[in-house]
Amino acid sequence: MPVSVEAPINAHSQAQNQSAAQSHSQHYSVNAGQASDSIRHDWSLAEVNTLFSLPFNDLLFQAQCVHRANFDPNYVQVSTLLSIKTGACPEDCKYCPQSARYDTGLEKERLMEIEKVILRAQEAKAAGSTRFCMGAAWRNPKDRDMPYVVDMVREVKKLGLETCMTLGMLTRDQAVALKQAGLDYYNHNLDTSPEFYGDIITTRTYQDRLNTIDNVREAGMNVCSGGIVGMGETGSDRSSLLIQLANLDHHPESVPINMLVKVKGTPMENVEDLDYFEFIRTIAVARIIMPKSFVRLSAGREAMNEQMQALCFMAGANSIFYGCKLLTTSNPETHEDVTLFKKLGINAKQTREFSDEAHQAALLDEIQSKKVARTPELFYDATQKKTETVTG
Repeated sequence: MPVSVEAPINAHSQAQNQSAAQSHSQHYSVNAGQASDSIRHDWSLAEVNTLFSLPFNDLLFQAQCVHRANFDPNYVQVSTLLSIKTGACPEDCKYCPQSARYDTGLEKERLMEIEKVILRAQEAKAAGSTRFCMGAAWRNPKDRDMPYVVDMVREVKKLGLETCMTLGMLTRDQAVALKQAGLDYYNHNLDTSPEFYGDIITTRTYQDRLNTIDNVREAGMNVCSGGIVGMGETGSDRSSLLIQLANLDHHPESVPINMLVKVKGTPMENVEDLDYFEFIRTIAVARIIMPKSFVRLSAGREAMNEQMQALCFMAGANSIFYGCKLLTTSNPETHEDVTLFKKLGINAKQTREFSDEAHQAALLDEIQSKKVARTPELFYDATQKKTETVTG
């Protein structure tokens, strides 16, 4: 008799719980749908702080709903980043090992030969990258540098890859020249909030960064702009950074979210680690308030285990860098990313097409090309005089 009485009660309770769960799910789905249908540019600090303070599962659920409303949930855009000119940057960004102001053991190198850039781009394409990003440690490119970087863009475009560059501040004329050469994306991060910015950088202003983004946008290029978290900023600073991006007239097409990579010799080598859940929350909030932007899981990924990266993808990250380095800091090896993608069912078609044999063939091609060219160095040696025409 107790069984016959208890069973209906449990069934009724289960039905109530299921109904409540469905109602809760529908509530967040509606909110997510509204966020994806109408792109907003008027986010307030209070609103974004409220998103950050949601229960973790609720925040991820809402971010995933927004993500699915705008993107294939099992596709991640893959880019490769190459440093085409390393070190000796005059800026004083406290996180950056490329600043000439800090002794980080980084060798200073001159602008890379175009032929070597193309070789790296060919390898990137063979490994599954769809976009090739080239970065130079400049405050801004000089007029003498522009013909070289313009040629790099043209040659990489011929390979069928999307192109991206990060060269520092750009004038309007420089932005137009890069656009005419075929540059698809220009990266110029805001780094952090306006309120915290002065504690990180003093050699250029926040408005300088916004002006470059305006020049890129007016030239007709896509904008890649995000920031770095884990530099000792507050939660409100993380909210404020995302607000600056989301309240631009046009959201950046690509939003890289970087975890600080602490490099010995920089002023930030001993800063306190950011809690990983806060990093994932930052990804999720970026996805919600910039629903149609690609959110890139960027620097710091080497220190993240597979489970954390999977949560970042669940939170709405849908872009990564392949390869062993991000400019001067480490990144997971390509094969590790392919393995993770296979486990998660991400980029299933592209992952199946990638093989160890193809990767080995690309490496052999590189070795053979170096033997023919008799140049074992990847970059110019800045300490040696050379007869070739190069730029510094």
